Amino acid sequence: MAKRTAVIDIGSNSIRLVIFEKTSRFAFHLIHEAKSRVRISENAYQNAGQLQEAPLKRAFKALKEFSYIINEYQVRKTLCIATSALRDAPNKKAFITRVKKELHLDIKVIDGKKEAYLGGISVANLLHLDSALSVDIGGGSTELALYKDKKVIETFSLDLGTVRLKELYFDTNDIAGAKQHIEQELLKLPQELSHENIVGIGGTLRAISKMIMKKENVSFQKLHGYCFKVKSQKDYIKSIINAPQNKLLGLGVKKDRIDLIQAGLLILSALIKKVEASFITSSGVGVREGLFLADLLRTQHHKFPNNYNPSVRSLLDRFPQGKSTSYLIQESSKLFDLLANETSLDSKYKEVFLFAIKLSQIGKEINYYEAPRHSYYILLNSLNYNFSHKDTVLISSLVRYQGKKQINKPHLEKYKNYLPEPEVSNALIFSLSLCLCLFNNFKSEESLILCMKKGSLEIEAKDNYFLKEQLLNLQENSFLSLNIK
Repeated sequence: MAKRTAVIDIGSNSIRLVIFEKTSRFAFHLIHEAKSRVRISENAYQNAGQLQEAPLKRAFKALKEFSYIINEYQVRKTLCIATSALRDAPNKKAFITRVKKELHLDIKVIDGKKEAYLGGISVANLLHLDSALSVDIGGGSTELALYKDKKVIETFSLDLGTVRLKELYFDTNDIAGAKQHIEQELLKLPQELSHENIVGIGGTLRAISKMIMKKENVSFQKLHGYCFKVKSQKDYIKSIINAPQNKLLGLGVKKDRIDLIQAGLLILSALIKKVEASFITSSGVGVREGLFLADLLRTQHHKFPNNYNPSVRSLLDRFPQGKSTSYLIQESSKLFDLLANETSLDSKYKEVFLFAIKLSQIGKEINYYEAPRHSYYILLNSLNYNFSHKDTVLISSLVRYQGKKQINKPHLEKYKNYLPEPEVSNALIFSLSLCLCLFNNFKSEESLILCMKKGSLEIEAKDNYFLKEQLLNLQENSFLSLNIK
């Protein structure tokens, strides 16, 4: 696969471009993103699906600009797909032919089931939930994918979209007609289809998640992986659906979403009721990432290898940690197990603890003296895939306060909804600091002997004055007594 891959997604409402760069076999990161709200399907649903001249011109101009960007980034492979608007359009062939001839872009029109599958594999691979129902409310259609154990098992496509409902019903204030249309489409879904977790893909779900995050003043402002309880936001969503359009700004709706948000939330509310969902998790990935992953993982049944995290691997590729990292991880794992057996340290934190150890030094590439601070910022903003918000904040916080005996109180207060209890957080940071102190520079197990005796960790460091001096700085702590020999 090419080192840089561009993906273009031509939707009913927007055309989007993303460019991914591979750093190793399965690792990658996003290096560019662009979006144009051309609304290619404008007035199409009132004209038997025929794409109109003005939106087609806008779409062509956007694709032309995207072609310039792709060339500037020296992209070797470009994947371009179109979904509902072109899928439904009788006159799509002329547009596709022109784009191919003048811009050298091959547009592949995919059916609804394929669109649902691509959205499904993106969240299955790049979100921390092992099973869920992905819901992609687009401009012309809504796609659903049920996945379990990170594998898509069922897909569905419905003729329900925000632009479609707006033009057919909302523009004439026929809300009853819109509701009837939604009910008819939902009959296509199996009666037994249900899941407590909906993963939201698409503009409507991302918009409402952002609005709720702002309303609730959450301290960790990352969209991908943000989760809210349906019950706690039910009245807020209902107030937006029922509000006059001139009141939507006051409810937190952005200007570019005012004409579509009510149609989108009407669809979402009906789906929540249908599948009996209790939680909605917002996804920052969707069809574009799914198309990229289908290509990247084409020999892997569209799944990453077990215990593989593309964000972590990409960071380690871009910020090399040195040859001693494997020794550091191995010995830290042993010490964690020892402490978990002999102290109050909970073994459920071992995985995130070892991720923090593994990534603890990446900030040195930016500034040695401020390495923990830079590492913290990088991780807080770059651990994008397969981590819950709680895990991301905990890993980043442990790295930020490495070398310390505890995390400072303002930080604990800011992230109190994400971090464990202060005594647990401080036990973890002390344990991480101890591991880095003991194993970051050691290459030989023979020169370092560790054992637990009467609730105290005995450390025998042979012929290493510098290590003993560092350990003295950790000796006074509330979690574990150290006996240094």
